[in-house]
Amino acid sequence: MKVHEILERFSRFPVASFDDIAPGTSLILAPHPDDESLGCGGFIAKAVMQGRPPVVVFVSDGAASHPGSRLWPPERLALRRQEESRNAAHALGLVSDRLFFLGLQDSAVPQAGGIFEKTVEHLLDLAERYHCQNILVPWLHDPHCDHEAVWVMAQRLRALRPDLRLLAYPVWGLTLPPDKELNERQPTGWRLNVEAFLHTKRRAIEAHRSQMGLVVEDDPNGFVLPEHLLEKMLQPYEIFIAS
Repeated sequence: MKVHEILERFSRFPVASFDDIAPGTSLILAPHPDDESLGCGGFIAKAVMQGRPPVVVFVSDGAASHPGSRLWPPERLALRRQEESRNAAHALGLVSDRLFFLGLQDSAVPQAGGIFEKTVEHLLDLAERYHCQNILVPWLHDPHCDHEAVWVMAQRLRALRPDLRLLAYPVWGLTLPPDKELNERQPTGWRLNVEAFLHTKRRAIEAHRSQMGLVVEDDPNGFVLPEHLLEKMLQPYEIFIAS
């Protein structure tokens, strides 16, 4: 299917209740600090309001966003991004003890091997410790190697725990060229109404200040969240694809 056909199908996903989409507690996997706010900030806020705060795992350290900065070397930037993630979670009502930072290298999250298997074991432990029934993970077609790797981790995790419901949330996949062909067959899923939480979600996204171009001043070519992505993320509905 072409991207524009898939996005049109997303827009026609049925609107469902929170309980129908994700009963119980959810384990949210974010490849980088900010993906959780962008892709499912409304979901997190709604889960907290319903007394079922999710567990959010930041897989990479996010330290590759400004490689040209001398003032913000990777170690310092990684700590900054952890701080921003805690601030974003606070905006969404999520306490910091539900956040876990794995610290894998940004843009080099593995899809196989020893570190991969140890990471999956850690995720399995978290899912069992917090009695999670759902895994939320970026969409397979998000065009970033770390997003793809985290998708593979989630597939491995579900193979070990087939009772887990796997839901995908799109981030960068929403910005793919409309005529690009994807190996996707008639996706199914749901839309969650998050209109009541849009202000909260915006605050969470803005808490990632280093990604908004408000912190690092000595890397003119460093990453800045583009307006066209923010526009797609701040919509009344969040998309969850059945996987």
